[in-house]
Amino acid sequence: MNNTENNVITKLFSRFLVRFFTHKKNALMMWLSVFIGALAGMTSAFFNNWIDDINDWRIKSLSAHIGSAIPLWWLVVPVSAIMVGFTFYITHKFAPEASGSGIPEIEGAMEGMRPVRWKRVLPVKFFGGLLALGSGMALGREGPSVQIGANIGRMISDLFKVSKIDGQALIAAGAAAGLAAAFNAPLAGIMFVIEEMRSQFKYSLTSTKSVFLSAVMATIVMRWLTNDQGAIISVTRYDHPDLGSLILFLLLGFFFGVVGVVFNKMILKTQDLFLFIHKNRRWRFVIVGLFLGALFGGLSMILPDLAFSGTQIIPQIQHGHYFTGALLFLFVFRILGTLLSFSSGAPGGIFAPTLALGTIFGMLFGLAVHWLLPGFVHFPGAFAIAGMGGLFAATVRAPITGVLLVIEMTSNYQMILPLIVTCLGATMVAQSLGGRPIYTQLLERTLKLSMRQKRDEAKRKAMFRLSTKEVKGKINK
Repeated sequence: MNNTENNVITKLFSRFLVRFFTHKKNALMMWLSVFIGALAGMTSAFFNNWIDDINDWRIKSLSAHIGSAIPLWWLVVPVSAIMVGFTFYITHKFAPEASGSGIPEIEGAMEGMRPVRWKRVLPVKFFGGLLALGSGMALGREGPSVQIGANIGRMISDLFKVSKIDGQALIAAGAAAGLAAAFNAPLAGIMFVIEEMRSQFKYSLTSTKSVFLSAVMATIVMRWLTNDQGAIISVTRYDHPDLGSLILFLLLGFFFGVVGVVFNKMILKTQDLFLFIHKNRRWRFVIVGLFLGALFGGLSMILPDLAFSGTQIIPQIQHGHYFTGALLFLFVFRILGTLLSFSSGAPGGIFAPTLALGTIFGMLFGLAVHWLLPGFVHFPGAFAIAGMGGLFAATVRAPITGVLLVIEMTSNYQMILPLIVTCLGATMVAQSLGGRPIYTQLLERTLKLSMRQKRDEAKRKAMFRLSTKEVKGKINK
């Protein structure tokens, strides 16, 4: 290609960019989307780095300061308890909608059913998420990143006074940016909005471009700040599996469909248990936080494989570093840890813990079929990779997002066909069993609780007015 051709291409590309970013209907939305993506990427990068710093300080720095004079857990356990207890207090007092992953809140906001109080949610979710995840709780970083990104989108739309439809698009753009930056997965961030939030997202060319631009910009900023250019999980990269083995991946997906439906029900039941314990008493909420902080603070020292998000053990599981008994132990107790952490209301996500659980179950399945068909199944770890997406697809009911998320996180592009088969099988079985997406169920539950609280508050006010009238009547007599 000569210089003349290069000049022509450069001029055409420059003209395209000028028209794209200066067209009256698109200019403001496009620039705001880029700005939101940059802010979300920067926030996510700081969030991830500071979680690691808190963990290092909580264990390594404390160990260096106390030496061998007293046992380390004498300090780590109470420090972790205080961290989570304080998180529960500020969440319950200032921004209850910041509890959990926050994704149902964003979906409700996009439908106009839930408020977006970004002035409260942004600081509470950021610092509360730091303390909860830094204590060792079995939570993911993606939930806070998605809610923070969406609230940044709402903040920018309020500051620039965009229309209601454009504001909804910017919330979606921020959510996509948050997920993309959390997992270094721009395609998964884009698809999550398009697939998971399909009933709330108002499709148009402008809104779709906003989501794309924001997710890409967030990934660029995150990679620039963290110098992280590759996959965030280092696993074996497999070649294309035999076509005959696809039936086994489909069978794995069927199993995940059943597990996903049961897992979603367990989440809702555990949330009901915590709701019964709390009974709108702030001090009970804080006591639960103190207990969970102490529990996971201790586990992070004694059995770290049962603490944290679980992404740290995925490479070891896939490489076959655990025996079958250890995998069963991990699967059972990580389910319990995930249920306790997520259902308690701590600000954190469930994506990463679900990916870890899927990896464990997939590896168990791979070892089983390898034992039954040793000449047919040579790499049990391939089923662990497929399992990452299988449980995600069954619980969230977003199979395409699950496929893209696993591929981008592990760089296993050759596994796309078995991943599609596994996620499809999981989604089909979950749907046939009457299972519903976990975030849809959580949103409905939140709306019901909100309506109940409003009715109770109205009754209390009515009773207060009635008692006031009675007192005044007696005084007048």
